[in-house]
Amino acid sequence: MTQLAPLPKVVMGSLAFGVFWMLAVFPSVPFLPIGRTAGALLGAVLMIVFHVISADEAYASIDLPILGLLFATMVVGGYLKGAGMFKHLGKLLAWRSQGGRDLLCRVCVVTALASALFTNDTCCVVLTEFVLELAAERNLPAKPFLLALATSANIGSSATPIGNPQNLVIAFNSKITFLQFFFGILPAMLAGMGVNTVMLLCMYWKDLEGADEVAAAAGKEMEAVEEGRSPASVLSLKNSPTATPAAHSALRQRHGHDTDDDPDSMMSENIPTKHRWFMQCSEHRRKLFLKSFAYVVTVGMLVAYMLGLNMSWTAITTAIALVVVDFRDAEPCLDKVSYSLLVFFSGMFVTVSGFNKTGLPGAIWNFMAPYAKINHVSGVTVLSLIILLLSNLASNVPTVLLMGDEVAASAATISASAVTRSWLLLAWVSTVAGNLSLLGSAANLIVCEQALRAPRNAHDLSFWSHVVFGVPSTLVVTAIGIPLIGKIAF
Repeated sequence: MTQLAPLPKVVMGSLAFGVFWMLAVFPSVPFLPIGRTAGALLGAVLMIVFHVISADEAYASIDLPILGLLFATMVVGGYLKGAGMFKHLGKLLAWRSQGGRDLLCRVCVVTALASALFTNDTCCVVLTEFVLELAAERNLPAKPFLLALATSANIGSSATPIGNPQNLVIAFNSKITFLQFFFGILPAMLAGMGVNTVMLLCMYWKDLEGADEVAAAAGKEMEAVEEGRSPASVLSLKNSPTATPAAHSALRQRHGHDTDDDPDSMMSENIPTKHRWFMQCSEHRRKLFLKSFAYVVTVGMLVAYMLGLNMSWTAITTAIALVVVDFRDAEPCLDKVSYSLLVFFSGMFVTVSGFNKTGLPGAIWNFMAPYAKINHVSGVTVLSLIILLLSNLASNVPTVLLMGDEVAASAATISASAVTRSWLLLAWVSTVAGNLSLLGSAANLIVCEQALRAPRNAHDLSFWSHVVFGVPSTLVVTAIGIPLIGKIAF
């Protein structure tokens, strides 16, 4: 039975957590517009200043394995982008598209599967502008495709420990293997992806009747998106019947390279500090070797996960292998890492740990635990609703940090298998809960921001337009997936 801390500690700890929550959900409040990352650090500092947690306890609460895995995953993702992985995904979306409905289904399937392997946030960053271009060229509305991208990324990311940050936390705390996690949630993910796609088609059936014009040079569009240019800058000249070879040459010179190359790639040939061995190879062979190596070691990383090796050090080893084989200064590579995300997680770990020390989360759970037993349908329903609400009020990662151990301890009184199912249930519901509203997950916000800042075909995905589809989709997908959790044992 969890005991409440003294009243002053409870009040001050709740205040510090409230500041963190407010800035995490509303990072640009008028009276304190400092953003999420600074808000997480502020919450952590307040926990120490208010003596809710000591400095040593704060340092100990920072989960270095999770931070290491996040860091390494971002490095590997950058190399895969440089190797053209997301360009190929873009080609798959556009290849022989048969209309708006067919394109929407492709966006849902490709995004869900890619998010399971390359994280939902990464897929949303890379694919948003490209999806907008595909919709615009076919005279289709942007909203259905943006919703498809955001919701499918969240649903697909639920299937693996590396799909999203909350799954990383669950995988480390629960000690569930990669394959146990994958097969435990896979049926729910596939069913949820299908249901979400059908709901999108039903809601926007008439809107998707726009003319399906041929998308020329889909690979060029994706490369342009990856380079930070508008795909129209390539397509308008490349596809123009009056474009001359000199014009094509001017286009290449303006960007400093052939349009088939990726200047932002970490495998670019523009850096002069190449090893002599590379200089003796042909340009084609160098590119082919580096790209092939990126794919091979990434597959090796996934195999290592499946064999049960330490995920954090496996990812770090893969990232270092890519850096070393690239044979050049790693600074451009490391500049691609989102250090603000790592700082946000560090501050959040400290803030949540301090809030747990107040005893308030445990006391609330003690009240709800008798009604949230996972061996009864009513208990699973109550537990799922609690996770759903908290994930949208406090965000999904803090919810997992606050509830994970308590839910597992409650399930341990039933059976060992119930403990595994409780962790998987927490992963499924907290992830799908991100689709409820625009503020439910970082992936939603990334899609919204990327769409708003798109150099061409910019679109404002509003809070309410997301809620209209997000609420029914979240409730139905969550309900359909829950009975399927843990059905495939490994």
